[in-house]
Order: sequence, then C-alpha cells, then structure tokens
Amino acid sequence: MIRKFLLMLEAGLLLAGLLVAFAGWQQHVTLEQPLNISSERMLDVPAGATPGGLLNRLEEEGVLNNAFWLRQYWRFNLSNASLHSGEYRMTPGMSAADLLGLWQRGEVVQYSVTLVEGWNFRQVRAALAKQAKLEQTLADVSDAELMARIGRPGEYPEGRFFPDTYRFVRGMRDIDILKQARERLDQVLAEEWERRADPLPYNDPYQALIMASLVEKETGVPSEREEIAGVFVRRLRTGMLLQTDPTVIYGLGERYAGNLTRDHLREPTPYNTYVISGLPPTPIALAGREAIRAALHPASGKSLYFVARGDGSHVFSETLGEHNQAVRDFQLKRRSDYRSSPAPQ
Repeated sequence: MIRKFLLMLEAGLLLAGLLVAFAGWQQHVTLEQPLNISSERMLDVPAGATPGGLLNRLEEEGVLNNAFWLRQYWRFNLSNASLHSGEYRMTPGMSAADLLGLWQRGEVVQYSVTLVEGWNFRQVRAALAKQAKLEQTLADVSDAELMARIGRPGEYPEGRFFPDTYRFVRGMRDIDILKQARERLDQVLAEEWERRADPLPYNDPYQALIMASLVEKETGVPSEREEIAGVFVRRLRTGMLLQTDPTVIYGLGERYAGNLTRDHLREPTPYNTYVISGLPPTPIALAGREAIRAALHPASGKSLYFVARGDGSHVFSETLGEHNQAVRDFQLKRRSDYRSSPAPQ
C-alpha cells in the first residue's frame, strides 16, 4: 500500500510539473504573440474597464489569441498595477506583452490644445469645441453658467485663463481644461504680483491683469512690452486717456469688421478708452506671463505716445508734435506690406 501510494504521489508530482511547465510555455507563447493588426490602431479604455474585459474584447475582435492565459498573467504578476482610462496606441509588430506593458505603465495617448496670448474668450471656447478627443460639456452653456461650473460664480470670463499648451487624454472634459487654465492664471498672477515694482497705479492684481491684456494686444514684440506698459502707466498717473485701439475693437464686439473708423473712436462703450478715463472694466484678452510682468515692471521714461511702424514694432514719442509726425510717416503713408503685428515666424 505504501509503495502504491508513493508511486501515485510520484506520478502526481510529475503530472503537476508537466502542467506547470505547459502553463509556463503556453503563457510565454501567448505573451510573445504579435498583435493581429496591419496598421496603427487606438484602443479606447473607458473609465471602469478591467484588463480581463479588454483582453476578451480584443480576442473577440481577432487582435490576439488565448486571452485566458493573458488574464492569468495579469492576475498573478500585475495585479497591483492600475489600468488608466484613455487611449493606448497599438502598432504593427507589437506583442501582447508590449500591450500589457503599456497598460502597466499607464502610457495613454496624450493630446494637446493651445490657448494663445491675445485670444478673447470666444476664441478660447471655439478652440476647445474643435477638440474631438475632449468630452464636450459646454456647447449650450452660457459664459455665466460656465464660470459657476468651474467654481467662479459671478466672475467675468474674459482674460481669466492662462494662455499655454494643455495636455489631455481621451475622456477628459472641456471644462477640465478651463479649470486648469483658471488655476494656472491665479498662480502666475500671484507670483508676478509678489515681485511687482513699486509704486504702481493698480489697486489689486486684477487691475494689473487688465493692463497686461492691453499690453498683449498692442504689441507682439517682446522687447516693447515694458515700454508700452510704461506709456500706459504714465498716462494713468497724469490723468490722460489711454486711447488704445484694441479696447475700442473689443467694445464693438462682433460689429467690428476689420476697419476702425473715427466714428468708432467716438462711440461710447464701457471699453472705449478714447472716451472713458482709466482702465477698461475687465481684461480684453488672454495675457501671458511676459505681458503680466511688463504691466508690473513698466519701463521708465517720458514717452506718452506710440504708433505702429507697419512691421509690428512701434515708434515712441514724448510730445504730441513728435507723435503727429510719426503718424504722418507711418500711418498716413502706409507701405504696401504694412502690418500692425510682427510677421509670423
């Protein structure tokens, strides 16, 4: 009986060893199998998806074989890894092990959207609406409701978002990008406000942001930003009107068709700085860090006027006589390639 038992035990151990060896071999073969795809393909992993469910789906679609062994491999070797939602890029030649590695590392495909300095809020919303990979939740939402949804009820949205490139993965919402951009502006504005020059004619950081938006719209030449800010600050201090065209254009809204007239300059709107004194009530565009820094560190000097040369840069003048001459030289005798902003690089 003892001998018979030992023989059976030996046979059982041998069988178990063979089964383990077979399982190891089968798992190795299954892991090394190439994915059955002939071109790049995106795998969409929704929130709440499980590795087992995805592997079964891929087997049903003919992308891979023997999902059972892959499920077991994940269960016993990668159970502590989190499966991130998003998109994973599958390419020809990739093995099943490579795909599991992507899942383990959370290497989801990232996309990006850029909010550009000088854009108004309509342009920001339009840019987000074009992103097919973002979940669109704001299409029929008013600006006021939008600001409430990001936790800023009663706040006017213009200029309240930081221009930058924001990365996202499939499944993120348009409102998530706006929350990031709003928080980023808070951070940058606070940092620059702490390092501001003194004294300045601003009561708070928001007024500095308004000034920065004017600087952003007036010039795309980095070296001019502080000088533009200096002109505006000196005008504020002496009680002169700012008289900056971008505020007139902003006040006209969709009525502006590309040609600014004298009637426009005389039209009273809350933003027309040819009519109102001081700063406009809100920013008129997104302001980048450099424009914010310029508003808080305006250049010293005596210039009170500037006029566009036609190549994107400006002529600065201390007196009205000098300014009028510059207007005659560069505005009344415009060259054929006249530009109010720098040529695109």
